[in-house]
Amino acid sequence: MTNTELHKQGLLLFAEILTRQPEEIRLFTSSAMCGDAGRALQEAVSSPVLEVAAEAVKAASAFLRKDHQSAPPVQYRALRALLEAMLSRCSEFSQTPLNRRSLGNRDSEKAILRRGKFLLSTLEGFRNACRLAVEFQGEPIAQENPFTAPSAEKEDTLEDFSEFLLSACDSLCIPMVMRHLEQATHPALMEVFLSILHSLFIIVPHMKKKFSKKLAASSFIRLTLELKARFCNGSSHSALNQVCSSFLYCMCLNLLSAPEKTRSLSQEELSAVSELLQHGLPQISSRSPESVAFLSDRQYVEGTARQRQYCILLLFYLAYIHEDRFVSEAELFVALQGFLLSLQDQGEHPPPVVFRASIYLIAICQDKDSALDEAVVSAIRKFLEGISDLHLVYTHHPLLLRFFLLYPELMSRFGHRILELWFFWEESSYEELDDVPSAGLPTLPASLAALFQMLRSSPSILLILLDLVYSSPVDTARKVLMILRTFLRRNEDVQVDGLIRGHFLLILQHLLVEHGASPSGGNLPLLLSLLSLVQLRNKSEQELDSMAMKLLHQVSKLCGKCSPNDVDILQPSFNFLYWSLHQTTLSSQKRAAAVLLSTTALIELLEKMLALTWTEMGSSPRTALLCSAWLLTASFSAQQHSGSLQVHQTLSVELDQLLKALSFPKKKPALLSVAILRFLRTALQQNFSSALVALAPSGSQPLPAPEDNILAPLGTSQVLALVIGLQNLLVQKDPLLSQGCVGCLEALLDYVYARSPDLALHVASQPWNRFLLFTLLDAGENSFLRSEILRLMTLFVRYNSSSVLSHEEVGHVLQVAALADLSTLSNTTRRALRDFFLQVQSMGLLINHSTTQTLQASLEGLSLSAFSDHPLPQDMLCLGGVAVSMSHIRD
Repeated sequence: MTNTELHKQGLLLFAEILTRQPEEIRLFTSSAMCGDAGRALQEAVSSPVLEVAAEAVKAASAFLRKDHQSAPPVQYRALRALLEAMLSRCSEFSQTPLNRRSLGNRDSEKAILRRGKFLLSTLEGFRNACRLAVEFQGEPIAQENPFTAPSAEKEDTLEDFSEFLLSACDSLCIPMVMRHLEQATHPALMEVFLSILHSLFIIVPHMKKKFSKKLAASSFIRLTLELKARFCNGSSHSALNQVCSSFLYCMCLNLLSAPEKTRSLSQEELSAVSELLQHGLPQISSRSPESVAFLSDRQYVEGTARQRQYCILLLFYLAYIHEDRFVSEAELFVALQGFLLSLQDQGEHPPPVVFRASIYLIAICQDKDSALDEAVVSAIRKFLEGISDLHLVYTHHPLLLRFFLLYPELMSRFGHRILELWFFWEESSYEELDDVPSAGLPTLPASLAALFQMLRSSPSILLILLDLVYSSPVDTARKVLMILRTFLRRNEDVQVDGLIRGHFLLILQHLLVEHGASPSGGNLPLLLSLLSLVQLRNKSEQELDSMAMKLLHQVSKLCGKCSPNDVDILQPSFNFLYWSLHQTTLSSQKRAAAVLLSTTALIELLEKMLALTWTEMGSSPRTALLCSAWLLTASFSAQQHSGSLQVHQTLSVELDQLLKALSFPKKKPALLSVAILRFLRTALQQNFSSALVALAPSGSQPLPAPEDNILAPLGTSQVLALVIGLQNLLVQKDPLLSQGCVGCLEALLDYVYARSPDLALHVASQPWNRFLLFTLLDAGENSFLRSEILRLMTLFVRYNSSSVLSHEEVGHVLQVAALADLSTLSNTTRRALRDFFLQVQSMGLLINHSTTQTLQASLEGLSLSAFSDHPLPQDMLCLGGVAVSMSHIRD
């Protein structure tokens, strides 16, 4: 007898002893003896001789019996080492390449059969280890495992051993079985394998849901159904059928208890589904095409068959949820329609979880070009109307959303709730999509792209989204708002303004009635922000219709109910009012201004806001709102003055504080200075005679000097201080601030010149102006070809300030400008250049004949008709959250 034979016979005898030993009589009286036996088996399993290793695996399988391992403490580490050796040896054997050419078909089949037997023995041993872990769960001593060394406490526990079993199955058992299935399928082997998987749900309960999801995503639902269809027809392989059914039962319950983007089942629902699966799963043994055909049967379906249909649907649903689409989508789509009509014909109402599966599958399987019959849509609607809440049947998926919004009969009845659920389950907040220009945006997420496609095809869905902004919790409403903003920015060709404005008016009217004198809170700021965005999309001048006028009236009333602290409501409201005034025709501007001026509470609020300017230090949360208040007041004053509109309420502004803010600017944001400059410019152009705005002195003022009376309400010192302040602001070289400063300086000099020409000429010819001009011209060659600098030079030419800009310098500017490529200039700069040329011409400063000809050619090139060749830049901008009309600041 060779050594190999001796080893085989010894292991065979040991296996017989281990198997036949009565359970009531311990074979190993101490844990030390058990450990020695385990190490001997581990060494034998690792034998390079396959026959020895095979017998050792069988012996190890018998060794993994509870009565053999019950002497405390249980040697979990030794058992783990033994199992690792068994799996390692089996994996090594199963991965040895087969040379089919040299072996031939018959020998190759024998080799595969040997591998299958070795794998089966290994799995049986692993199953016994799993059974051991299950049995020890009821043994407190085995769980606590006393008398172990402190260092071994974390390793020699049942919990650690159980987690090892799960990990080993995942990393070794499953891959080995799947590789073997590519060559052969043995019912006995699969029975053992699935029983292992089933027992792991019990052994490691805290991981059963995660493990079930991984198995479902790895096509184990399909695999198990194929095994049942292949081997379990009739009464054959009843044990395999039972194991398959038990495995599917546990996995399905685990998946339904921890669903993917849908609600968990209640305990009552789980009990009902548990009973359904227990009775129905053993009856399923048909292949997928046959199961699909069984679903579509329109003849009378009796109770047991209907239960089986429910089980099939749940299996398909869970597989599809985890991206295992092993059933033809087109065939399943047709079968589901037959199933739903059959239910309707027989007056049956499936459990919500079954209907959830049906709706999800029919939405996923519906092709873009196919559509449901009206009878099926009607049946679905009736089923849904019998459900207390759509949350019971909702599964989060873009195609399910598309399904409900595709059919008007479903959208009109359930669209609001479905969109509400969609946003509830949508994980992304989409904050990153907000305040981003439309050009160059990254690709949208698939779910968002699907929604946008639906919005383009059916803009009326926007009304539902608008309702959600108003009625949903703030977090959900913010998601909706971000998506609406992004959609409107990316789809400027979709005309939805009238649709949204009308609906918004209804919501706003309801809000004013509901909240009365306290409109703050809730989602109103989000709604107003959206309305402002819609208004910003109107780039061309349009007449304000009755709907727009009503909306203006409602927003102005809302503002009148607010305090200066309601920044989140007032900022978008002021933006909307400002945009409405500046994005319409002259006739509509007058009508809109009349409506807004009639709201006395709004005018009173503006007065309070303007007064806060002097108390706010630097930047504050209200800075943007103060900018809007000054711009609105300037707009109201201009419209009232030009249209001689009736004034119901005046507002007062402290002139000294206003001049002080501009003469001695102290770290005020540039935009706030721009807004104040626009207001002062309006007041100067009106000669301080506005019926709306009263410029009041602040505190006790000294008696004005006699020479100041002619400049009233300004004084000479105030004029000079204001000019210095404007010069200081110009040095900051902020483009928008420069436009505002030059415009205000123009109005100031015009105002002073009409009352004291000598003082105006004195101010214009100050040497500091020359230094200012050359400071602004330090940007390089031809830097004077900027609209604000051209306007400034035009001003100096108009007032004969040769000490600031000499005749020679004027001639040089003309020559350089004549040689410049005027096509590269903006329309604003071209207009400013044309005005400069005309001013030079009217002042008779053209001495050189060639310069005169060049100027004449340039004037022809800069005729007003030529400006139409250049596209107009966007006039309305949102700067730092403030609505600003560039033409309002500039002109």
